[in-house]
Amino acid sequence: MKNTIITISRQYGSAGRAIGHQVAEKLGLECYDSQIITKIAEESGFDADYVRKNSETTAESGFFASLTGMDLYTFSNRDTIWILQSKIINELAEKGPCVIVGRCADYILRDRFDLLRVFVYADNEDRIRRITEEYKEAEAGKHPEKVLAANDKRRATYYDIYTDQKFGDYHYYDMCLSSSALGIDTCAHMITEAYEKKTAE
Repeated sequence: MKNTIITISRQYGSAGRAIGHQVAEKLGLECYDSQIITKIAEESGFDADYVRKNSETTAESGFFASLTGMDLYTFSNRDTIWILQSKIINELAEKGPCVIVGRCADYILRDRFDLLRVFVYADNEDRIRRITEEYKEAEAGKHPEKVLAANDKRRATYYDIYTDQKFGDYHYYDMCLSSSALGIDTCAHMITEAYEKKTAE
């Protein structure tokens, strides 16, 4: 069987993480998600919560703040996190077939021939319901649309800065799936089928 890595990029609140874990369970693969944050924190000495906030999104929604991280020191820290993140994701991929959720893994591993790159998105209504009911976002209960928009902007800005690609652009993915239209189980099933076909070639 070929060594195929599945990367799951996703909109905030689209259930991409849940889909990634389900795919890994179906295929008997390791699923790397929060473990990446833990490894970065261990190697950098940064607090895990700080790493979580700076390893996939910008800290501020403003354009200037997104580029500078509010000051040169913070921006330097974010660069350090990016370098470690890239190193760790490459190391995990070298271990064998796995599922990697988020963290720009689709870009970091772009030169590999054995990638299955997936993007998961969803309708705003479903995303708002998920972040308020499942993710228990305190702010979302008051202004869910603003929370969603702010997270989208920070995630897209981070991706654009470090990859020089547009977040969610279908050109950079092998599969783009709507969890609203298909449901979590069907998305996971489709990715699993695509993986099995790819590894059988």
